[in-house]
Amino acid sequence: MPTGITYVDEPDRVRLALSPLRRRLLAQLREPASATQVAAALELPRQRVNYHLRALENAGLVELVEERPRRGCVERILRTRPGAFVVDPAVLGAELTRIHDQYAAEHLVGVAAGTVRDVARMQARAAEEGKRLLTFTVETEVRFAEPGDVHSFTDELADAIRQVVARYDSPDGRPYRMVAAGHPAPAGTVETQEGRS
Repeated sequence: MPTGITYVDEPDRVRLALSPLRRRLLAQLREPASATQVAAALELPRQRVNYHLRALENAGLVELVEERPRRGCVERILRTRPGAFVVDPAVLGAELTRIHDQYAAEHLVGVAAGTVRDVARMQARAAEEGKRLLTFTVETEVRFAEPGDVHSFTDELADAIRQVVARYDSPDGRPYRMVAAGHPAPAGTVETQEGRS
């Protein structure tokens, strides 16, 4: 099955996918199936399943794979759109504070939301054109002895990045946006990684 990203930036499409039953239908249709097969698997009336599948298909969250002649009628085989669903954070109604304080959590959330939106849109477009979106990710963990070390580390990291950017930046090159961010690691993350090494 092809992979990629299905980018969802319309509130109505998000609401369609969020109801418990429709989430079950989307999960069930990761493998292509007919409404009859889905209804049997979930032990639901076929008419009810048909109704919700039509709504999901109209919203572009489910797609037709094939049509098969069956007992004098046509059986429609559907599946959930391939790949991960990425929802534009803006459609969830969260009002992100537009603050440009590099140490504010609100600023990090806003930048992360913008990154999700931009990369998901470009990935969806690249997938439609049969191309690969070239990205890179650098991820690590650091343990600070004192809260003030965060500021010193950020200043040093920013200076190091400026030096590397100066070496590679080309006026005629394709522009890339780089985001370096840090946040407290969820409990147990560091211990888990240590256990693997």
